[in-house]
Amino acid sequence: MTDTTRTYEPGTHPSLPPPMLTRGPIFWVRQNLLNSPLNIVLTLVSLYLLYLMVPAILNWAFFDAVFVAGSREECREIGSGACWALANVRFGQFIYGFYPEHLRWRIDLTAVLFVLALLPVLWDKTPYRQYWFIYSGLFPVIAFVLLVGKLGLEPVETTKLGGFTLNVVIGVTGIVASLPLGILLALGRRSHMPIVRMLCVMFIEFIRGVPLITLLFIASTMLNYFLPPGTTFDLVLRVLIMVTIFSAAYIAEVVRGGLQAIPKGQIEAADAMGLRYWQSMRLVVLPQALKISIPGIVNTFVGLFKDTTLVVIIGLTDVLGVGRAALSDAKWNGLAWEVYVFIAILFFICCFSMARYSIYLEKKLHTGHKR
Repeated sequence: MTDTTRTYEPGTHPSLPPPMLTRGPIFWVRQNLLNSPLNIVLTLVSLYLLYLMVPAILNWAFFDAVFVAGSREECREIGSGACWALANVRFGQFIYGFYPEHLRWRIDLTAVLFVLALLPVLWDKTPYRQYWFIYSGLFPVIAFVLLVGKLGLEPVETTKLGGFTLNVVIGVTGIVASLPLGILLALGRRSHMPIVRMLCVMFIEFIRGVPLITLLFIASTMLNYFLPPGTTFDLVLRVLIMVTIFSAAYIAEVVRGGLQAIPKGQIEAADAMGLRYWQSMRLVVLPQALKISIPGIVNTFVGLFKDTTLVVIIGLTDVLGVGRAALSDAKWNGLAWEVYVFIAILFFICCFSMARYSIYLEKKLHTGHKR
């Protein structure tokens, strides 16, 4: 230990750590939970409520729960907690829907390839990143071939896609496709060309003024009236298009807010360097605007992913539809809590992961927040 009583020559005193009460968990608790009489009372009340709630929740969800059983009645005979046996028995349907069992390996392979395609996008230290980007660009075609069946693979109707797989397909497609479209709409709305600006404004305001469920109904029913007789337009593809344009309209407004936050001097500096419009946007303006817009963009993506459950209303069997179908079985009737908690956990894992990556990206790109 450093001797604090020793006398040092000027400029030779060693650096000492701050006092214990000015750093660490104790300091955080004092500053955030016990820094005023009101906060002390609220902290004590919160701790008491947690004392009442947490043991009961743990007993219901884990200690008294039943994980293996053949029916709801059997669950109640074994334990008094949650009956997770339904999620165990119907796990395949919750994840894959009614996709043929002998072909579910294609969904698993698609999931693994999707993670590999995300690596160069989300992690800038990926080895040979420039080559990985080529694979990431080709992944949508690979995923389509695997899921639907082409090039010698057994074909599968898109109506067989269901469960959480359908939610992920719709969510990921909407997120990936809406971002570049939303950026173009935001640039078009700020364009000096009146026709382009007017068309972008009309598109954005119309889409933002209509609920997503209305657009899904248009895609599932009314669109057929405008197609030539005998024309078939896959329902899942229609839903993907509607979800994409719906998300793009909101992304456009988020990006427009980021563009307006860029000082005019940045654009003037790019012009002074001789950069053309698209060069200045790509190299100077958009990188700064997108950094500012990260929280809003991710918030829109999280909302979009949760809204994928709306497809159950137009007849597609997503994870929520599978849960409702499972509850209609007489053997499992009355387990709504378990079903919806299980579905909520699936969505929470995905949405929480997106939120945490957003925070990591903000800190990494120095968007102006305190570190």
